[in-house]
Amino acid sequence: MDVSHLDPVEQTALLTEYCRALDAAAARPILADRWAEATVAAIDYDFTTLAATPSVVPLVALRAKMLDEAVRGFIRAHPDAIVVDLGAGFSAAVHRVDPPPGVDWYSVDLPGVHAVRAALVAPHAGEHAVAASLTEPGWADTIPADRPAMVFADGLVAFLDEPTVRTLFGSVTAHFGGGVLAFNDYGPVSRANRLLGRLATARKTNSPHTQWNFPGFADARLPETWNPALTLLDEASVMQRPEADAFPGGLRLAARLSHRVPAIARKARVLQYRF
Repeated sequence: MDVSHLDPVEQTALLTEYCRALDAAAARPILADRWAEATVAAIDYDFTTLAATPSVVPLVALRAKMLDEAVRGFIRAHPDAIVVDLGAGFSAAVHRVDPPPGVDWYSVDLPGVHAVRAALVAPHAGEHAVAASLTEPGWADTIPADRPAMVFADGLVAFLDEPTVRTLFGSVTAHFGGGVLAFNDYGPVSRANRLLGRLATARKTNSPHTQWNFPGFADARLPETWNPALTLLDEASVMQRPEADAFPGGLRLAARLSHRVPAIARKARVLQYRF
């Protein structure tokens, strides 16, 4: 399928899906997302131009696995839940989690992305497409607000600036009656780190280092100061998971050091907030 009509923002969905596909093809997959392999195979695009480095691939796979686990846990506690995937892209999270009847899943992304997604990702029972921009008011208007809500974002927050993140979180807590907000975070990303990342992937398309807008934060309780409706529920480092043993050498060393150096642990984490 041709995706050349997607604009640069919409094309960011290609990188994360390609990383999940590469992980699925690895000798020791972390996420083992067979749907990602099929999606990538169906797209007419030179994925080798993307910044899917050996370090990025396992981090993308593991954060997705951790978010899947968070969603499953919420569904077990709330069998009448709604699940909202913010910036769903081409992710098959709904298939990996496979929610039971009684759970409604809302995949939210830009109209152009949804048009491609509809042709590539088979619908799941209980899944609903929401074609809307998360930076515009009213994106959640068609989603029920009277049921426990698991709202999550995989790879989205870092590409929004801080005012947009604050507004997005505010729209979540204002619309939904209660639930959990979960997302992956990179910790504080300095200008120097962003510059080095840009230089390292300068010849690659959709490098995350050239797309980052959000500077990140060291203290996971900072969003509580933005929005009094949010209460930190869990802070889990991707670097400190058992799956880190499957990381490539340099990243595996960093994962071991993360147990002694909190700043490293904060560089890749999944945060959950109750609201």
